[in-house]
Amino acid sequence: MASHRPRAAVLGAGSWGTALAALASANADTLIWARDPAVSSAIATTHGNPRYLEGVTLPDQLGASSDLDAALAHVDTPEPALIILGVPVAGLESLCKELATRLPRYGAGPLALVWTCKGFHPESGQLPHEIVHDLLGHHKNIGLGVLSGPSFAREVAQGLPVALTVASSDALTIELGTQCLHGNTARIYASGDIVGVEVGGAMKNIIAIACGISDGLSLGTNARAALITRGLAEIRRLGVALGGQPDTFYGLTGLGDLVLTATGELSRNRQVGLAIAQGATLQAILSRGMTAEGVRCAQATLALGRLHKLELPITEAVCQVLFEGQAPEQAVIELLAREARPE
Repeated sequence: MASHRPRAAVLGAGSWGTALAALASANADTLIWARDPAVSSAIATTHGNPRYLEGVTLPDQLGASSDLDAALAHVDTPEPALIILGVPVAGLESLCKELATRLPRYGAGPLALVWTCKGFHPESGQLPHEIVHDLLGHHKNIGLGVLSGPSFAREVAQGLPVALTVASSDALTIELGTQCLHGNTARIYASGDIVGVEVGGAMKNIIAIACGISDGLSLGTNARAALITRGLAEIRRLGVALGGQPDTFYGLTGLGDLVLTATGELSRNRQVGLAIAQGATLQAILSRGMTAEGVRCAQATLALGRLHKLELPITEAVCQVLFEGQAPEQAVIELLAREARPE
């Protein structure tokens, strides 16, 4: 690839999309698209996104727009360009449908398209790559991949160190994702295991809710370590059944992301678990605007486990507490009462 400064468009200006746009702007001519004009205006004029990253100053060179066609025109160049889909799983399908109608107008050069959302589709149980492939996989000159890893958006936006993984079967997508994001404070690794990377990113949120419940009940660090370890076994079990590679789950997008989300104070999924343990209802938690992907995808994950005849006891316990009214203390008792078995 030529040593020119590439172009990148980040679609979605929530906390993670904004953080990635700030990161990419160091290496690439980057434009972020926000559906809300007030958000794009704030980024463009005050170099901040107070709605999602209050107090964080964004790079001066980062551009912003609320016009999706303008964002796509930004990466419509003869040279390879990068599109990052910075939306949650709940918004991925609708954004891909919008892109499917627009992308045929923009075909100057090859595009690498990577998504960042973590979870299963709540209704269909699809992983993000299945949603993207269904809607955009037929477009020529577009390579597809996923960007994941242990990362809190606020820390990335503040310029603190992070290591992430780009997974794709397309060499150009990995190369362009690395070129736009690697260096300075970020280290980018490559993988060919999209399924493994996605399953690790989805299921760690569920285990993090369990760890939050455990911490909220003051069960101690021994219990948290057990949940993380046995939770990783559940993640690997389902991931391999869906086609992931076993070693992926011991890397950044498996163990690394799980440890961060299960223990970090910035983890929204852990915060949900803490609140549940302290007596809050799920409805009350969600009404505060606290969005946690583990809540969205827990039932779909359990359904997939049953479809493949797998035991996912921690996932099952989280579902019972979140959706069936089981007391957190009782869920812990039932987990401990499971029959002894070899590890």
